[in-house]
Amino acid sequence: MYRTHTCGELRAEHAGDRVILSGWVQKVRTLGAMTFIDIRDRYGITQLVADDKSSDEIREKAASLGREFVIAATGTVRERASKNPKMETGDIEVSLEKIDVLNASATPPFTIEEQSDGGDELRMRYRYLDLRRAPLRRNMELRHRMAFEIRRYLDSKGFLEIETPYLIKSTPEGARDFIVPSRMNPGEFYALPQSPQTFKQLLMVAGYDRYFQIVRCFRDEDLRADRQPEFTQVDCEMSFVDREDILDTFEGLIKELFRSVKGVDFTDPFPRMGYAEAMERYGCDKPDTRFGMLINDITADVKGNGFAVFDSAEYVGALCVEGCASYTRKQLDELTAFVKRPQVGAGGMVYIRMDEQGPKSSVDKFYSQDDLARIAGRCGARTGDLILILSGAKKKMLPALCALRLEMGDRLGLRNPDVYSPLWVVDFPLLEWDDETARFYAMHHPFTSPKKEDFDLLESDPGKVRAEAYDFVLNGVEVGGGSIRIHDTELQRKMFHALGFTPESAQEQFGFLIDAFKFGAPPHGGIAFGLDRWCSLFGGSESIRDYIAFPKNNSGRDTMIDSPSAVAEEQLKELQISLRR
Repeated sequence: MYRTHTCGELRAEHAGDRVILSGWVQKVRTLGAMTFIDIRDRYGITQLVADDKSSDEIREKAASLGREFVIAATGTVRERASKNPKMETGDIEVSLEKIDVLNASATPPFTIEEQSDGGDELRMRYRYLDLRRAPLRRNMELRHRMAFEIRRYLDSKGFLEIETPYLIKSTPEGARDFIVPSRMNPGEFYALPQSPQTFKQLLMVAGYDRYFQIVRCFRDEDLRADRQPEFTQVDCEMSFVDREDILDTFEGLIKELFRSVKGVDFTDPFPRMGYAEAMERYGCDKPDTRFGMLINDITADVKGNGFAVFDSAEYVGALCVEGCASYTRKQLDELTAFVKRPQVGAGGMVYIRMDEQGPKSSVDKFYSQDDLARIAGRCGARTGDLILILSGAKKKMLPALCALRLEMGDRLGLRNPDVYSPLWVVDFPLLEWDDETARFYAMHHPFTSPKKEDFDLLESDPGKVRAEAYDFVLNGVEVGGGSIRIHDTELQRKMFHALGFTPESAQEQFGFLIDAFKFGAPPHGGIAFGLDRWCSLFGGSESIRDYIAFPKNNSGRDTMIDSPSAVAEEQLKELQISLRR
């Protein structure tokens, strides 16, 4: 027997029990004739003791152990003379009678403790060692618990978990596909799925009216903290539903996760916000509603005073930052430098301080006290507040104001990760125009249904068509999104036409779905949540990598197994692929 108990299990009531523990040596401390060993497994840490009651052999063996040795330890549980309230097993220790070294270990390249001395790249290279650390273990446990509760809830609502293929057909819409060559079909390629979208719609046609899958998806795109080339979705679809049915069902799932995993109860319905309002007041379609500081359109209030920057601007927007009129010139210069960063894209920043003596501005010579007071009134500013103003093309300035708002939220401590502000964003545009290719693209995907009242605009004015689409946003992060789908063949044809598909190209790429709809497609819709993002939000981290057992780095590489890598020439020949160098 390797163990009778885990390393996180023993308590004071076990005193006097003879036990066997197995795990990894976290730490060895020798103090005179006594040697203390911390033994660790995924359940916790227990202190072992070799003292004057132990044999000389046991004491020598205990003192010779190295970090991360795998051992089996036999002994008797006793209460500790000096208890450690920071450890769950801190009331007891195990007096050693026997130690078996199951496997020796090389010295690890970083400390495997709560706070490690290893950098990100080093820990990624030795990810299996990093996963031994308690923070990563807690993250994996959180992910497991969330996936378990999702399955439990959806099962209770009649959903079936059905797997869909990983080797599918490549399509040009959306992000870049990962492609896989087919040996049996030379010159032809599979694609790895960006989502199971078409297959879950086919399942609705097949009559499986409530489907879900916790599924791996793949996108060949540039990476950042909340992106990975392979990621996990909670993918769901329902038949005979409208938008309200979808939102009601999955708001229930979200509330149940908060209750069961975080101990947070939401009793009121989640607020909803239209896409247009989100863009105008927050500068983005995934607003962080934990704090106010909304964007104010002051374009009409600042024109015609001879200040060329504002007079020539398409749009002038302002944020009122409460209680920050005391900001120093240095702090204001830092904010100006922030908005000038290429990632933000503003040309500069104007400010108005709401001082006791009256408003003071960086453009005082163009605006009177009355002018500044009128602008302040538009922004709802009071004495002691600071107004920050950006100007330029509206399409660029709204995201810039969003970035500035979030920066101020961080500086003022308004984005507490332990505070949760859920939101549904609805009524997205169906299509978005791309100047470079001079065509419309689907904002979500080509199967999203227009709102019924906008059907007629699909051919006459497609840019004004709103979608039956919805996103779930939590603390400024898009966690999930979906839509009611097109189930009518004629409406789908109009959608393809608006996207620039000829009937032939639509049939070539999506013929299997178009043909399926001819055999009685029910009204249907669905949603998909990013499980990795959801876990990071519940865990209080900005990076999804901390919640994925074996993630890729920012270059899309797995440095642990050195992937991607070259393949043998023989493999390429079998695939009839030639690499030209």
